[in-house]
Amino acid sequence: MALAATRRTNVRLPPEVNRILYVRNLPYKITAEEIYDIFGKYGPIRQVRVGVNPETKGTAFVVYEDIFDAKNACDHLSGFNVCNRYLVVLYYQSTKLYQKVDAEKKQAQLDAAKRKYGVEGIAK
Repeated sequence: MALAATRRTNVRLPPEVNRILYVRNLPYKITAEEIYDIFGKYGPIRQVRVGVNPETKGTAFVVYEDIFDAKNACDHLSGFNVCNRYLVVLYYQSTKLYQKVDAEKKQAQLDAAKRKYGVEGIAK
């Protein structure tokens, strides 16, 4: 086991790889326990969060204890068939989420400024 641990420290992973996986295209009826069964084969899991409201149904976040286990699961489970649905497994990227929120916030500020000053869009 010590040899495997030293081998892992010398491995360089791509920057998008992290311990949190974002899973899409899940069956709506899947439970957290079933997700633990599927993803737990690749290593210890710290947390599973399953989407419950209409916007997040069919999605989940799986948080692994170790980044290498998350990479292994992502590599092997992307495209995995669960109840005739093929899973889409991605690395969670918080920066993309914040970029979207920032863009929406800036657009709202721009719209408010246009209303305040009575500026219409430029017609072409």
